[in-house]
Amino acid sequence: MSSGDTAWLRMDSPTNLMMITGVIVLHDRIRLDEVRRLIEQRFLNFQRFRMRANQDMTGAWWEEDPDFDIANHVVALNPPGNLSQRGLEDLASKIASTPLNPQRPLWQYQLIEDFRGGSALIMRIHHCYADGIALIQVLLSMTDTEPYPKEAAGKPPRQAHHSRRLLDQIAAEALALGKRGERLGREFLHELRDQSAPEMVTSLIRKGSDFAFDLARFVLKPPDAVSRYRGELSPMKRVAWATPLPLSEVKAVGKAHSCTVNDVVLSCVAGALRTWLVEQGDEVEGLEINATVPVNLRPPGGANRLGNYFGLVFLGIPIGIEDPLARLHAVAANMADLKRSFQPQISLGMLSLVGRGPSILQRPVLEMFSSKATTVMTNVPGPQRPLYFAGSEIDQLLFWVPQSGSIGMGVSILSYNGKVQFGLMTDRNLVARPGQIIRRVADEFEKLVLVTLMKPWQQNANTEAKNGPKRRKE
Repeated sequence: MSSGDTAWLRMDSPTNLMMITGVIVLHDRIRLDEVRRLIEQRFLNFQRFRMRANQDMTGAWWEEDPDFDIANHVVALNPPGNLSQRGLEDLASKIASTPLNPQRPLWQYQLIEDFRGGSALIMRIHHCYADGIALIQVLLSMTDTEPYPKEAAGKPPRQAHHSRRLLDQIAAEALALGKRGERLGREFLHELRDQSAPEMVTSLIRKGSDFAFDLARFVLKPPDAVSRYRGELSPMKRVAWATPLPLSEVKAVGKAHSCTVNDVVLSCVAGALRTWLVEQGDEVEGLEINATVPVNLRPPGGANRLGNYFGLVFLGIPIGIEDPLARLHAVAANMADLKRSFQPQISLGMLSLVGRGPSILQRPVLEMFSSKATTVMTNVPGPQRPLYFAGSEIDQLLFWVPQSGSIGMGVSILSYNGKVQFGLMTDRNLVARPGQIIRRVADEFEKLVLVTLMKPWQQNANTEAKNGPKRRKE
C-alpha cells in the first residue's frame, strides 16, 4: 500500500471513521440481483476492490480476500413503511456511523428497493482505496448515458492492481517525487528564461521565501477559533442534504461578481453556518473558522487511478460577516491567497512521510492537522448530463466526506446534471440535526441573487441622484 493510502487507513478512530458515504437516488425501481450483476461486471473490474487492507505497527499492505463473496458487500435493506427523505437521512446516518468489517474488503452497497417509487443505494468505501476524484471515475464506469445501452463484445479489460515490495514502492515514490521536482524546475526555468540575472536571483529568493513562509504558516498555525462546531466527539454521525441549486444560476452570480462557482457555493454555506449559530444565541461577530479543503495533485490523465493524490489547504470561512456580498468577496480573497500556496504539497508530503513510518508517529501529526480546522469542505465536479444505473436514471448523487482527528463537521458539494448538490455530516454531540443548517443554503443563495439584481439599479439610482435622470433619445 502506498504511504499516502496507509496514512488514510490509519486515521480510523472510534469517533471518526474514514469512510466516504454516498447515496444514489434512482428514478425507477431496481432489483438486488441487477445491482450485484453490475457491481460484478464493472466495480470489481478494479481489482483492488477484491482486496482487504491489512496493517501492523510498521505498515500496511493489500491482500486478495480468499473468501470474497459479493453477497457480503451488496445487500438489500427493507425499512418499514414509506421512507421519507428524513427517514433515508436517518438510515444513512446509522450506516455512516457503523464500521466496515476489517476482515473483508472495506466497501459495501446497501439497496433500498422502494424509495418514493424508485430506489436508493447507500454506499460506503474506505478512504484508503481512493480519493473523491478517482471515485467519481469509478462511479462513471458503473453508469451509462442511456437506459439500455448495447452490450459491448467481451468483458472490459480489468483494472490491474500492481503489487510491489516495500523497497520497490519507496523507489517508485522517490522517482515520482523526482519527476515532480523536474517538472516544477522546468516550469520555473521557463518563467525565468526572459529575465536578467538579477531578476533570476530575486525570483529564486522569492520562491524560497514563499515556500518557507507557507511551511511555517502551515506548521505553526494556531488552533481554530472556539465555536459550537468544535467540541467532544461521539461515535454517532448525522447526515443531511439540501435541495440542489441550478448550476447555471450559480455561474451567473459568480460571473457578475468576478468570482468562481466555488467561491459562491462556499459563501452560501458560510451564511448557512452563520444564521444557525445566530438562532442558537451565539456571538458570531468577527468569527472566522478554518476548513481543510482538498486540492487535487494528480498528474494529467491520472484521474482513473485508484489511491489518494491530493493535498490540503486551510481556508478561512468568514462566518462573522453578515452581508452576503461582502462575505462572498472575503471567501474569494481567502481562496485567491491559497491558489499559489505550497500548502497542498506540504500536507501531502507530511501525510506520505507519516504513512511510511511507524503508526505511533501518525497520531500527533493528525492531531496537529485537525486542531487547526473546524470542518472539512470539498467540491467535486460531476457529469453534467443524466446518467443511468442498472437502467434507472440517477435523480440525485449525494456523498459525505469523513472527518479526521478532532474535526466533527464535513461539507460536501457535488455538481451533477446542471445542479449543485449540498451535503452535511456532523457529529451528534455538536449538531444533532444538520438538516437545519444545510437546508439554509438555498435561502443564502437567494439573498446573494437579490443583492446581485439590485446592484446595477442602485448604481443607476446613485448616478441619477447626482447627475439627474438620463433623457431618452427619440
